[in-house]
Amino acid sequence: MTATDRFTGDANPYGGGDPYADYRTAGFPFTDLVDLADRRLGAGVIAANDEFFAERENLLRPEPAEFDPERFGHKGKIMDGWETRRRRGASAEVPHPADADHDWALVRLGVPGVVRGIVVDTAHFRGNYPQAVSVEAACVPGSPSPEELLAPGVKWTTLVPRTAVGGHAANGFVVDAGQLVTHLRLNQHPDGGIARLRVYGEVTPDPAWLAALGTFDLVSLENGGTVEDASDRFYSPATNTVQPGRSRKMDDGWETRRRRDKGNDWIRYRLVEQAEIRAVEIDTAYLKGNSAGWASLFARDGGSGDWTEVLPRTRLQPDTNHRFVLPEAVRATHIRIDIFPDGGISRLRLFGSPTEDGAARLAAHHRELGG
Repeated sequence: MTATDRFTGDANPYGGGDPYADYRTAGFPFTDLVDLADRRLGAGVIAANDEFFAERENLLRPEPAEFDPERFGHKGKIMDGWETRRRRGASAEVPHPADADHDWALVRLGVPGVVRGIVVDTAHFRGNYPQAVSVEAACVPGSPSPEELLAPGVKWTTLVPRTAVGGHAANGFVVDAGQLVTHLRLNQHPDGGIARLRVYGEVTPDPAWLAALGTFDLVSLENGGTVEDASDRFYSPATNTVQPGRSRKMDDGWETRRRRDKGNDWIRYRLVEQAEIRAVEIDTAYLKGNSAGWASLFARDGGSGDWTEVLPRTRLQPDTNHRFVLPEAVRATHIRIDIFPDGGISRLRLFGSPTEDGAARLAAHHRELGG
């Protein structure tokens, strides 16, 4: 674990106005990676030892934490995060909690992967945040229960050692563990509140599952696809185009600013491995007056070299899922979609299966990580 910009201590009490005006954050080097704890990928907070003031499920809400200074309930101030009761010592003579006392939450990642960075966000927890946090990781196949995860035989590896954090701040940690992770245990010492947890890393799909599927979406985040670059991210991120499911609203896709030149916008993707693509979907759901006018697809087999046209420039309709069966399978490791002249798409799906070499590399990588 490598430290990033470090925030410690209380934030100022809320004084009115914009609750994020004095929020402490920094540019972290890993936030362009996939959030492995994204609810859209199937992540969940499956257990916590205490959630007296605020529910554990708030930790993985995708939007930034909100703060309403007037919102109180029967248990006290209602916070948008996970908040435990105040710990106490064993007696009047020993009123303070022991050094080992702490609260914990178990998090199931949406997809197995290698964790590269973690953000423990204490937004709006100004004087009621934990003194320190730590994070542990385990790799347990299947769908284990909390009891099974906490059983004595399960191996937990420390990703973030016990580290002091600050209130009303994005506390970031670079992780260099190099192992496959399916579950995390987030600990707060001794108690307090955490608004959000983000777990950035690289998806590592189970090759046996992909082999059983045969044909699947080769560029989907949950299957190990990656957005490498994009010409424009003004309104929404290009990674939205490879999220699971169909877009649910306009900002759940990718939309660029309006061009005033003669160029065009594009996204470059890396497939899960070398594969043969046989069918394509380009969806413009919820993009009505701002969908791309036309699109074309190009493929490349390898990290460099020339691009080969897969789908010639084709007219797109607003709010429509377009399906194309390719005349012959296209072998590729990378795909680029060009849209003309600007606008957006909501999803790109590339259906096919890994080549023999691609499948072998996937299996070898999975074994190397302990899968």
